Amino acid sequence: MSANSKIADAVTAVVTVGDEILMLHRNPALHAFAGFEAFPGGQVDPDDERPSVLALPAGGDILPAHVNAMARELREETGCDLPSLADSGELEEFSEIGYALTPAFVRRRFSAWFYRIRLSRKPTLQVDAAEHTGTGWASAADWLQRYEQGALLLAPPTRFALQELAANPHVRALGRLDSIARAPKGLTLSEITVVRGVTIIMVRSNTLPPAQYTNCFLIGNGGPGAPRLLVDPSPCDDAELERLATQTAGRFDAIFITHHHPDHHERADKLARRCRVPVWLSADTHRRIAGFHPRFFEGLSVRELADGEVVTRWLDHPVRVLAVPGHDAGQLALIPDNRAWCLVGDLIQGIGTVVIQAPEGDMARYFATLEKVIALRPRVIFPSHGFPLGGTHYLQAALDHRRLRERQILELSRDGADEDEILTRIYATTPPPLLPYARLNIRSHLAKLRAEHALA
Repeated sequence: MSANSKIADAVTAVVTVGDEILMLHRNPALHAFAGFEAFPGGQVDPDDERPSVLALPAGGDILPAHVNAMARELREETGCDLPSLADSGELEEFSEIGYALTPAFVRRRFSAWFYRIRLSRKPTLQVDAAEHTGTGWASAADWLQRYEQGALLLAPPTRFALQELAANPHVRALGRLDSIARAPKGLTLSEITVVRGVTIIMVRSNTLPPAQYTNCFLIGNGGPGAPRLLVDPSPCDDAELERLATQTAGRFDAIFITHHHPDHHERADKLARRCRVPVWLSADTHRRIAGFHPRFFEGLSVRELADGEVVTRWLDHPVRVLAVPGHDAGQLALIPDNRAWCLVGDLIQGIGTVVIQAPEGDMARYFATLEKVIALRPRVIFPSHGFPLGGTHYLQAALDHRRLRERQILELSRDGADEDEILTRIYATTPPPLLPYARLNIRSHLAKLRAEHALA
């Protein structure tokens, strides 16, 4: 989204009873922040622009639209009736405590106001299952402890708010929220951490639309047996390379490449030479990159990795290589032994659709790999493009979608349709620039069906 795109208003409710704070577990099927722990809240709607449903103290500067949006969101998400709580005296405080502006690289941006809703007792909750699959009450320190153990997905504004509330439960202004839209001092590329110890650096890359970035990850505790890995650095040009090199200087011990496509390794060789670190990857990826760029590995130390090999440690857990062929024959994922997360490369994309293109792509192997990772049930999925996802819902959705497409292609093929007709019939609403990629997936499905003798 460009800097000129409209920024919507939103409200966030920090609901407290004593020292405990209400958090909601977002449905893993949601398009935004799937599987995250979050405060209640949402966007301010046009219908909220009316007189306030609450009688607030005179002289305050809380907008009636914000009050109404908060009352509506709490009712929709938790079943709480804010005006009734106020009338019964159970609403002890409604006050603004912070503001955060979504960073510019996020597609949908919000001006989010944080309000403390202090209640005298815990209300009966009735969550909207379409949005949330659970609720919980705990102190800010307890929520943060779960995050520190790698058991929670927290968006940065939520984490910052919890950190300040843990330090001072009566804080009147969440000052750290003001820094969210600005890169911290010394950082020129945006960094996000939603699971402790897994940092995402947003690097512009020469990737397929609609994506513009490839997620570059920093993982590993550092020290003996736990080298710090920089995963898939692939800056689009030398200027982006310079920014990445400056920002990550001294922060990694090796470069890990998930697979051979350029938007996962472009200029990684220059970064490795500059920082004097080795490159780790699969034997297949090594061979394919060397075939396209004979001098890519010149002067570099290369380590070829195998399925199941331990490469570092995350918190107290070994992190292993997981072979995930299908999109690319040599693609590798990373997963800790406790399966708290899985860095899956291009097995799935948070933006756009995965392309399966011969000769490196194989639709049958792609199906099998999706099934394998789903069976492992990692708590969080980190794709190479797009935002992290809680649970395996979107892996299953990708598999279900490909199965649906395969049934459609099989039926049309048996009725005599050729590749062009299949493309026209199935992808009638696909934007023209993306049709060549849809055609590649059709060809991969047809190859799978022929190999399985479903088609002559």
